[in-house]
Amino acid sequence: MKNLREYLEEQINESLIQAVLSASRNKNGISKVKIRPIRLKGQICYQASATEGTKVLHKNYERMQLIEYLEAELAENFGQFQAQGAMTDGVVLVSKKGKMTIKQKHHAPVEKVQIQAHNRVKQYILKEGVPVPFLIDLGVMNDQGKIVHARYDKFRQINRFLEFIEDILPRLSREREVTILDFGCGKSYLTFAMYYYLRELKGYDVNIIGLDLKTDVIEKCNSLALRYGYEKLHFYHGDIADYEGVSSVDMVVTLYACDTATDYALAKAVEWGAEVILSVPCCQHEVNKQIRNEMLESVLRYGILKERMSALITDAVRANLLGSKGYETQILEFIDMEHTPKNLLIRAVKTGKKSDIASTQDMLAALNIHPTLARLLNEDQKEQQGGRQ
Repeated sequence: MKNLREYLEEQINESLIQAVLSASRNKNGISKVKIRPIRLKGQICYQASATEGTKVLHKNYERMQLIEYLEAELAENFGQFQAQGAMTDGVVLVSKKGKMTIKQKHHAPVEKVQIQAHNRVKQYILKEGVPVPFLIDLGVMNDQGKIVHARYDKFRQINRFLEFIEDILPRLSREREVTILDFGCGKSYLTFAMYYYLRELKGYDVNIIGLDLKTDVIEKCNSLALRYGYEKLHFYHGDIADYEGVSSVDMVVTLYACDTATDYALAKAVEWGAEVILSVPCCQHEVNKQIRNEMLESVLRYGILKERMSALITDAVRANLLGSKGYETQILEFIDMEHTPKNLLIRAVKTGKKSDIASTQDMLAALNIHPTLARLLNEDQKEQQGGRQ
C-alpha cells in the first residue's frame, strides 16, 4: 500500500484536473482548499484557493512545494483530500486519531483540462465557436457555434451552473451509474448542459431524470433527447414530492421552484440520501406572510425590505436545516444581480456530520416563522423512527 508521499507524487502532475482539501479541523480557520494546475510564466504550477469565511485566498506552488503543503495540511488541519485526474482519481481520509486511509481508482481517460495561463481571459466550460446541438436548438447558438447576442446571458448562466457541477465531481462515482434528478426543469437548458458535460465531456455513466408540470415542455425535451441520442436523459410530467420512479438519487437539482416547492424538493433529496443538492430558490412567500417581531416592526413595515429580508432568512434557514441532516452547506451567487434578483444557490454536500440548529430554532420562534422544510424533515424523521420500532 502506498504511503501519503508516494500517492501524492503519483497524483500531483500535469494530468491533475482538480483537487480539494476538506473536512477542516479548525472551525474558525480555512474550511476548504481547491487546487488546480495553471501556467505561470511558461511553467506549470498549482494554484491553491483557500476559503476562509467569505474570503478566498490564492497562493501558487511548484509541484514539490504543493506536495509538502498537502502533507502538512493533512497532518494538522484537514481530514480529507480528493483528487480527480485524467486517468486516476483518489481520496485520502484521516481519522480523528490520525489514521490515514488512501484509496485510488484508475479509469478510462477523460478529456484533460487544458492548463490555462494565469490571469487569463474568462474561459467557459462550453466554448464559444464550438457548435453544441442542444444550444443550437434552444436558440443560444447558431450553426457555427456563435452565441446569439440576445442569449448571451443564458450562455453565461449555463456555464456558471456547470462550474458548480465541476466543483462536486469528486462526489460522483465512476464505478456505477449516477442518478440525477432535476425538478422543475422547464425548457431544460441546464438539464441538457448537465448531461452533455457529465456524459459527453467527462465520461460519467449518468442517468438524468427531468421533472416538470408542463406537459408540452416535457414532450419537446424528450423529442430533443431522442434526436441527440441521449439514451439516459428522460423527462416526465410530475411533482418531485410524489415521484416514486427511483428509490435513491445521487444528486438533486431544483432551480427556480416556486415558494414551498423548493422545500418539498429539498426534503425529498434528504429522504433519498442524495450526495449533492443544488438549489436556486424562487418566490419565497411563506416567510413573508408569517414573519412578525415587535423589535423589527420599523423595518418590516416597508414591503420591499420585508420581502428581501424574508427571502434571505428563508434560504439561511433551509441551509441550516440541511446542515442538521448531515450536509455541509454553502450559499453562493449563481449569476449577477443585474440579470435576476433570484441569484442565490444553495449547495449541500452530504458529509454525515450533523450541525446544531438550536440558534436557528430560537430565531424562528422569535420571528414567528414555521417553515415548511422543518415540518417535512420532522415528518420524515418520525416515519423513520416509527419504522424502526
